[in-house]
Amino acid sequence: MYLTLRFYIILTVIIAVIGFGYILAPLFIIGRIALLCFFPVLITDIFMLYRTNSIEARRQCADRFSNGENNKIRIDISSNYAYSIKLDVIDEIPFIFQRRDIDFKLQLHNKEEKYIIYNLRPTQRGKYSFGYIRIFVRSNIGLVKRRYKCGKPEDIKVYPAFQMLHRYELLAINNKLQEFGIKRIRRIGMQTEFEHIREYVKDDDYRTINWKATAHRHQLMVNVYQDEKSQQIFNVIDKGRVMQQSFEGMTLLDYSINASLVLSYIVTQKEDKAGLVTFDDKIDTFVQASRHAGHMQTLLDNLYNQQTTFGETDFSVLCVNLNKLVSKRSLMIIYTNFANMISMKRQMSFLQQLCKRHKVLVVFFKDIELGNYINSPSTNTEDYYRHVIAEKYEEEKRFITTTLQRYGIYTLLTSPDNLSINVINKYLEMKTRQII
Repeated sequence: MYLTLRFYIILTVIIAVIGFGYILAPLFIIGRIALLCFFPVLITDIFMLYRTNSIEARRQCADRFSNGENNKIRIDISSNYAYSIKLDVIDEIPFIFQRRDIDFKLQLHNKEEKYIIYNLRPTQRGKYSFGYIRIFVRSNIGLVKRRYKCGKPEDIKVYPAFQMLHRYELLAINNKLQEFGIKRIRRIGMQTEFEHIREYVKDDDYRTINWKATAHRHQLMVNVYQDEKSQQIFNVIDKGRVMQQSFEGMTLLDYSINASLVLSYIVTQKEDKAGLVTFDDKIDTFVQASRHAGHMQTLLDNLYNQQTTFGETDFSVLCVNLNKLVSKRSLMIIYTNFANMISMKRQMSFLQQLCKRHKVLVVFFKDIELGNYINSPSTNTEDYYRHVIAEKYEEEKRFITTTLQRYGIYTLLTSPDNLSINVINKYLEMKTRQII
């Protein structure tokens, strides 16, 4: 049982009236009468709240949450009281959210049911623990509160952004991927993978005529081509300290994991094979490229508990192991981050070596906060100096891009929030241009 603010206010007023009764005698009598009336009302309030267990509540949410996205939680509350009551509902959410606003006030009438819906946005993968649902009930008298402990503790696993994956899947079914910003890229030139030979019909491209088959059949025959399929696309994710940098509460590693998951789905829809590699000073995870049923769940399970390390990544280990593990020429999409030209040059020789056997796309990130600072006005000489230094760092990122391209390494410099869309568009562009 908990005493409310109304209880203390009324009791304080009664005591004050009795106190002033030593100055004015009638106030003393009024105070005593009020005190005698107060206790029966208090007992009545307690009896109304405690005569039966009349509140039930349960939490409804998904078995797993999607990282970096809003996840809906619903609390259903029902009352068996025969009169109107007021409730304070507190859900014991995981402490990692550090939220103090999960406190809802509502009123239930005679045997009424209501529900509460709120959202949580996790920014880290892992296991999150919910506690009980604490409900404080008071009647219209409002002198005391009764606490109910409802629901039960439960653990929820936070996975990479599979909700985004489902949205892409629905849009792909309806051919509406452009709503997400995925470009419709016109194919340049002819398709390159041979499918079969058929008879020539009007308006066929004369360049596809198969003269050997024509001579054999004594009529014009043409080659038919289709999209090249079963190409291997590997998402290669750097887990070193450079990926620990955060943006809007999520690390660059989390953005890379989300993007690689969505890209893998698009890859399999294009009938290519999606694979996964994570590394730091060693190869931590290797999933062979595939597009069989259940492969997306395999990728999701392998991405669920990936964490950054605080050491330097070893691109020489990556280069040696990828050449051993992947024999077929593939597209390697490497998610990393180069702070400056020096850090890029340390890895250049290994990227060039990897580029001899595979197509390499290096994805690294713009510093959004640095860009915002550059766009802010300068107020004094010191600010001008700082802006010049900031612009130098931003220009160095662009110079890294041109340097890598000069050595035949494809690049994508993007902001973390646009990573998924940009990397998908880059993949579709490279596939359309027959680079892979």
